[in-house]
Amino acid sequence: MADLVEMRGIEKRFPGVHALKGVQFDLRAGEVHALMGENGAGKSTLMKIMAGIYASDGGEMFVNGVPVTPDSPRAAQDLGIGIIHQELSLMNDLTAAQNVLIGREPRRSFGRLDEAALNKQTADIFASLNLALDPRTQVGTQTIARQQLIEIAKALSYNPRVLVMDEPTAALNDAEISELFAVIRKLKADGVGIVYISHRMDEIKRIADRVTVLRDGAYIDTVDAAMTPLDKIIQLMVGRDLAHVIPDFPDTSQNPVALEVRNLSRGRDVRDVSFDVRKGEILGFAGLMGAGRTEVARIIFGADKRDAGEIRVAGQLVDIRSPCDAVAAGIGYLSEDRKHLGLAVDMSVRANIAMSSLAKFTGAAGILNEAAMQKTALSYIEKLRIRTPSDLQDVRLLSGGNQQKVVIAKWLLRDCDVLIFDEPTRGIDIGAKSEIYALLEELAAQGRAIIVISSELPEVMRLSHRIAVMCEGRLTGILPGGAGTSQQHIMTLATMRDSALVSAEETL
Repeated sequence: MADLVEMRGIEKRFPGVHALKGVQFDLRAGEVHALMGENGAGKSTLMKIMAGIYASDGGEMFVNGVPVTPDSPRAAQDLGIGIIHQELSLMNDLTAAQNVLIGREPRRSFGRLDEAALNKQTADIFASLNLALDPRTQVGTQTIARQQLIEIAKALSYNPRVLVMDEPTAALNDAEISELFAVIRKLKADGVGIVYISHRMDEIKRIADRVTVLRDGAYIDTVDAAMTPLDKIIQLMVGRDLAHVIPDFPDTSQNPVALEVRNLSRGRDVRDVSFDVRKGEILGFAGLMGAGRTEVARIIFGADKRDAGEIRVAGQLVDIRSPCDAVAAGIGYLSEDRKHLGLAVDMSVRANIAMSSLAKFTGAAGILNEAAMQKTALSYIEKLRIRTPSDLQDVRLLSGGNQQKVVIAKWLLRDCDVLIFDEPTRGIDIGAKSEIYALLEELAAQGRAIIVISSELPEVMRLSHRIAVMCEGRLTGILPGGAGTSQQHIMTLATMRDSALVSAEETL
């Protein structure tokens, strides 16, 4: 197979960060080449240089053997290079068709927009993705998963010869991932070269031909995906061995109940859900997309109104009508969409850590004590090992794992007794995952009650003392965590459309 793209000795510096250190990469026609590495390794930076978003500070790039220097995304598109970003770039107030063909809308005479042709062209692209979606649908009304597929359709509308996919499955369920992989295989057969960035190790074996590993901005190795064990790839990524052993969980059955939820309901999204979480316990929530897990968390945190049900914290009935009420009751919520709902990404690390506890840093005259904020931020940066050049660094410049740690620091400073983590490791590399796991276990050991919502079953089993499983808004069973259950047991309950609560004894 001929090289579609070759990059040699690529250099890139940002203020305080040497992001790429002489990196090499090549992509062949008709292959899926996985680009792996921990967050901050330089993967996205390298691909943004390929896609004309960033200019390199050194090195060479060739397309079909010809030296090129794409100085804009349009220049890269003209070279046949398309990119699907991890962060969605759609306009929520426009239709799906308007987003897919923006700037290239078919026109009638006198420049009038041809709506019928616009929708027909988009419908044809959707059909190639097996995406059953009306092109006239407003994007903002769609789920994150559907929006991701629309983003993919937009990239494919340019008929690229090189396609970069940065975490394309982060918001997709198993069925949608299978559909996406079918599209990828078709593109491979047509000779398209695909750069695939993902932190889901199982996907690499399913879809990749070769794997290139970056670490700390440097090229480490390129290996054959089929012939290289995952443990070897992980070791190349992190430079050390990581333990994958499920821990022996301490017995928390006699600990005081920290959070008690009874008969919680909201329309058909959440139906008569009851459970409790004890101090020192991690309760995992599993289920398929749309099962109601996030909806339960949002009601508990006061982000959504409940139709019925009671919530007790430390045995006391609380009336939570807003996030302010939840925080006052000692409940913190780390949203699955941390960049939009958990962080002010254009503000500093210091400001983000302090923002939920500003009263601690405000004097009688209402003036913020910046020295105290700095001291507190630096203590959490050290305690949580947040990798940042400074506490004044903008959060948007941090890797996903470090952004997640900033959110955790914010709620730890608030001293919440109940912490809800919704997809805590989404978009985070395997090394950072290990650190987040250790942090959650440490928080539980300190006596905090933890709820973890995750779409990754191994993660739920790895972290949870007990696992609550939901299906279509109902709690269908509570299972022991760790080695006490299996993915099969969880999936049985996750697809159980019975309203009855099933005990662990009945399912094991």
